[in-house]
Amino acid sequence: MASPFIENRTFDEIKVGDSASLTRTLKEEDIQLFAVMSGDVNPAHVDPEYAGSSMFREVIAHGMWGGALISTVLGTEFPGPGTIYIGQTLRFSRPVKVGDTITVTVTCKQKQEQNKRIIFECLCTNQEGQKVIAGEAEVLAPTQKIRRERMELPEITISDRWARYHKLIARAKGLPAASAVFANPIQPESLQSAAVARDTGILRPYLVGPEKLLREAAEAHAIDLKGCRIVDVPHARAAVARAVEMAATGDAEILVQGAVATHEFLGNVIATGPLRGERRLSHALYLDVPRYARPFIISDMMVNIEPTLEEKVEIVQNAIDFAQVMGIIEPKVAILAGIDTVTPKMRATLDAAALCKMAERGQITGGALDGPLGFDNAVSVTAARNAGLTSPVAGHADVLIAPDLEAGNMLAKQLEHLSDAISGGVVLGAPVPIVLANRNDPIESRVASLVLSLLVANHRRAP
Repeated sequence: MASPFIENRTFDEIKVGDSASLTRTLKEEDIQLFAVMSGDVNPAHVDPEYAGSSMFREVIAHGMWGGALISTVLGTEFPGPGTIYIGQTLRFSRPVKVGDTITVTVTCKQKQEQNKRIIFECLCTNQEGQKVIAGEAEVLAPTQKIRRERMELPEITISDRWARYHKLIARAKGLPAASAVFANPIQPESLQSAAVARDTGILRPYLVGPEKLLREAAEAHAIDLKGCRIVDVPHARAAVARAVEMAATGDAEILVQGAVATHEFLGNVIATGPLRGERRLSHALYLDVPRYARPFIISDMMVNIEPTLEEKVEIVQNAIDFAQVMGIIEPKVAILAGIDTVTPKMRATLDAAALCKMAERGQITGGALDGPLGFDNAVSVTAARNAGLTSPVAGHADVLIAPDLEAGNMLAKQLEHLSDAISGGVVLGAPVPIVLANRNDPIESRVASLVLSLLVANHRRAP
């Protein structure tokens, strides 16, 4: 454990031959932080795919990461505070890779009494004792004793948001593009998401709406509509009716909401016989949160306001089926409530208990259910253990079933806006996946929803 104080050694206290050392193990986050700080995004350091084809076969540290460790010894330990760098020469012998443990040793080689300068030999070796960096540093050594309280450094979290986003997008790689019909996409966000999905090969977009308004919006926001088929209709109501018809007749595999009220949009879906599936419509939100071990699903936060127990059975089954499409063979389903015990005073707890019993008897299949569970006990092993809960679900949930839309919506939006989550959603229960539009969704969330809808559509193509 580091001393709570930082103290130097003055010029007079240092003798030729004295030395000091520091040991650090390189972590992936160290490379990322150094790249952010320096702006050095050489692919040898930050692009695993490129680095795998390089002479070193894997990502390596920036050369000056080791140089910075030398500076750390000189500035904090030997000589320490009050030291002024004059110059340095370094020679790099071997790369440093993630997991390598580097020992930095600086040794006093020469003292210059007239100007209080010291020449240090600097050597960095790896865990095998091999030389990594060697050189010399010249410093102006402190002449006065300094002892200060060691400053606490802030905790830093590295956001891998774009890496997680691209990981989701990559799930569509190699899949045949799906035809998607956008109902009245006259907003720039709708058009932009259609264009991105087209450019990445995810979708073949049909844009249904007043052609004049579509082209004006595209021109105003420099969105290229090349490759998007435009179906001209006079107004929004006609756009919804035509889009729903295209989905019902099989002309489109995915139905996407544009600039139209959700109740009007879904009302047309429900009123159209061929789009009324065997199950109730429900929304599943995919969330990839940095501090959780894996992505999870929340349902329902957009369609069913106060679902009955019977309706919750179908919401749960839809969510399980979707989780399996996402590669979770037997998803762990947490039925959320405000408390973890069953009480007649809280209907959500009664529903949770009933759903779990129904799963035991095969009325809900494909997943492991537990509830009622509070959100903390659903996602935190520590919280579940402290609460005395033992189940395969508590602390490990893949699916979170909200007691009603209000609770699900608040939970989902808190995670989206405060946890740097990657999110996307799809409405299930109809013969085609349906994407709803949230006016505050960024482009990446809209595109993520289109990717999820493609995965569902592709699953339904399978014989």
